[in-house]
Amino acid sequence: MAPRRLHSASPARRLPRFPWDRMAPYKERAAAHAEGLVDLTVGAPVDPVPDSIRAALDEGSAFPGYPTVAGPPELAAAMRSWLHRHTGVAEDVAVLPTVGSKELVANLPFQLGIGPGESVAYPEIAYPTYEVGAILARAEPLPVADPRDAAGPRLRLAWINYPTNPTGETATVGHLRDLVRWAREHGVVLASDECYLTLGWDEADPPVSVLDPRVNDGDLTGLLAAHSLSKRSNLAGYRSAFLAGDPAIVADLLEIRRHAGFMVPWAVQRATIAALHDEEHAIEQRERYGRRREVLRAAVESAGFRIDHSDAGLYLWATRDEDCWDTVAWLADRGILAAAGEFYGAKGNRHVRLSLTATDEAVADAAGRLK
Repeated sequence: MAPRRLHSASPARRLPRFPWDRMAPYKERAAAHAEGLVDLTVGAPVDPVPDSIRAALDEGSAFPGYPTVAGPPELAAAMRSWLHRHTGVAEDVAVLPTVGSKELVANLPFQLGIGPGESVAYPEIAYPTYEVGAILARAEPLPVADPRDAAGPRLRLAWINYPTNPTGETATVGHLRDLVRWAREHGVVLASDECYLTLGWDEADPPVSVLDPRVNDGDLTGLLAAHSLSKRSNLAGYRSAFLAGDPAIVADLLEIRRHAGFMVPWAVQRATIAALHDEEHAIEQRERYGRRREVLRAAVESAGFRIDHSDAGLYLWATRDEDCWDTVAWLADRGILAAAGEFYGAKGNRHVRLSLTATDEAVADAAGRLK
């Protein structure tokens, strides 16, 4: 029997082409460089997982039963304690572990009950999965410079992302307060992707969370914040992340995710508890990224690029004021692979994203070639 074909209305037919497939010829070009390839595209950590986290993972591997979606009380306590330390939110905030943050972004519109005839707003230069989540829910994706530009009766969910991937922009308390006020006035869920919150590079002006009482006056109604341990603790392979915010929404999501089986494995739950209670390794990792940033930024600027924003996060948002693919090719000729800004929206088509998630040796190598 012939395999059943996807229906023409299938969400899969509406999805954009997977962006990284377009990088293949440039990767081949860069790999042909006499000194080899330096890949500065994907923001995947390369540094070791701390021993304390690996020990906790090993301990958790002995549990033979099914994990729970909510996790044990110790996991909730660890998430709440971390959030309180880094955002100022009350220690009884509603929390929920997720199987990494990407699945949350992709599934949240559907799990909130958003569907055809409704819309989801997200930044016009952004992580591509916001659009994917809207498409999977059969809702209309709306890329906008400001979520308030999408205001209307059809808008159900607005994503914001500070610090921003890929640009590294941050938001002030005042700006976030205005967005919270607007979202509540219009009955819109405001979801804040804060995976880079602890990676601000101006210590006098650190990034601000939507959970911060200065932003919401202690009222989390209609607010959600997503956090991840992928970059902070080098746990991208563990798929360790969590959600916090409006207790009513979090309770609904917990019930839906229990039925659907979105369970973080026991071993990862134990590793997450260890990671959230340990700030020392996170500080050390941040310092590594800071050193790499200084080296790479100086080299990129010396090569005639302009770096825009990039005040936080793990990327340099760089331009030579030309089409991004011309810049990708120019770098590939030097054995350096950068992500085309077009991947993050049409407005990014004159920038490239250079990642700091490469080894010290690779970053130094890239810097040498640029200089």
